[in-house]
Amino acid sequence: MNLSLGFSPCPNDTFIFDALVNGAIDTSGLQFDTKLEDVETLNQWAVQGKLDITKLSFAAGLKVSDTYELLNSGSALGRGCGPLLIAREAVPLEKVKDLKIAIPGAFTTANLLFSIAFPEAGNKQVMLFSDIEQAVLSGKADAGVIIHENRFTYQQKGLVKLIDLGEFWETKTGQPIPLGGIFIRKDIPAEVRAKVDQLIHQSLQHAYTQYPTLSPYVKSHAQEMDENVMRQHIDLYVNEYSLDLGTKGKEAVEKLKEMAAQQG
Repeated sequence: MNLSLGFSPCPNDTFIFDALVNGAIDTSGLQFDTKLEDVETLNQWAVQGKLDITKLSFAAGLKVSDTYELLNSGSALGRGCGPLLIAREAVPLEKVKDLKIAIPGAFTTANLLFSIAFPEAGNKQVMLFSDIEQAVLSGKADAGVIIHENRFTYQQKGLVKLIDLGEFWETKTGQPIPLGGIFIRKDIPAEVRAKVDQLIHQSLQHAYTQYPTLSPYVKSHAQEMDENVMRQHIDLYVNEYSLDLGTKGKEAVEKLKEMAAQQG
């Protein structure tokens, strides 16, 4: 059986899926047609039901729950790993509502967390996550919500943190931050869905047996990222919740669902 599979080229995703898509584990006859795209592209594709299996921001996953269900393996949750709101210089938080904010996608969990923290901030500009730092530096945006490896690079560029939106979430809810998960179409047979979930778990287990060595697959998709930044990325976003959401992970996702509903 051939299944379409989408995930991002970021090191946390390629680390998880490397063994699965490159033949390092037995997939029991399942074959995967992989599409590597920015998560906001994957979020938009999910609205169309384009892929069988896909990485999604949890905020997007909530919107397509009639078509897709969340798998237990492959998720990005944790503590101290949330998006950051950054600017060229310090700005009082009460003035954030008046700023032009660059966001990494309307359907991203980062945008949802920002909206929960600053419900009155309506002047948003959607752009590719990797363009946000430069947009803030150039003055195209007053501030920006950054994700992924930009957490490790913004200070080198002279930018300052206004608020850690993950820390805001953790303080408000006591829950780990649900950033993204792996979703599968509900019209795929239940036994296949279960097998895919198991294979993602096995793929990550295999990756951990090689770590901290980085495979050519991970490095080839990380653009010009320094290897230490790749490892920081993996260490931050890949953890026990990636192997299995478990009760605490599922509770965090439910809390996000509850707070998203309050946003309307």
